[in-house]
Amino acid sequence: MLKALLTDIDGTLTGPDRRVHTGSIDLIRSLVDRGICVVFASGNSPCFMDAFCRMIGNDGTFIAENGGVFRIGFAGELVVNGNQAEVKEALAAVQAHFRNKSIELDLFSPGYRYADQAFARTVPVDEVRQVLAGHPVEVLDTGFAIHLHTPGINKGTALAALAPRLGLEPADFLAIGDSCNDLQMLATAGASATPANGHPELKAIAHYISEKKYGDGFSDAVRKFF
Repeated sequence: MLKALLTDIDGTLTGPDRRVHTGSIDLIRSLVDRGICVVFASGNSPCFMDAFCRMIGNDGTFIAENGGVFRIGFAGELVVNGNQAEVKEALAAVQAHFRNKSIELDLFSPGYRYADQAFARTVPVDEVRQVLAGHPVEVLDTGFAIHLHTPGINKGTALAALAPRLGLEPADFLAIGDSCNDLQMLATAGASATPANGHPELKAIAHYISEKKYGDGFSDAVRKFF
């Protein structure tokens, strides 16, 4: 029996315009009111995630920076994984490469990230990977941003570490996501779902694929399992 929900935000609770689906908010609050643990998982920074938790209405538990950071409850301490020093070196190399082309990267929350670095998808991700071929970092394109992070750390590894601290197991979770950075999260959870806009790799492993997109697909999946 499922006891908890782990959900991505961008492309899952939101549309492509990043506007949150209001029906999803109501559904999440109904789960919380029933005593079901709800955890948000995103590539966003902890600062963003804290505000999102407060506004949407869970207990402040989240996974941020694609698994590089997680926290339990608003009063909990941040648990940070990964080598940000190596990530910052990689970012400097990418910045130098594109400055030679008179292009400045549009960084996302550069002073508020603890494990990874992220920037806007205004440069070719394949070119970023070529620049960083000799660096010990992974380049991740989520469809909303390009992230540089430590290999082997993802939303799935964060779920495996977070669940026992909640008195749960990964098998107790329904995981819902839409992008490649959600793949390990869906593979680790006991049940998994993706909306109709989900990446083909997620559709290949998800237990349920909604016929609806974005927030409507999220709501459809939650109702099916809960």
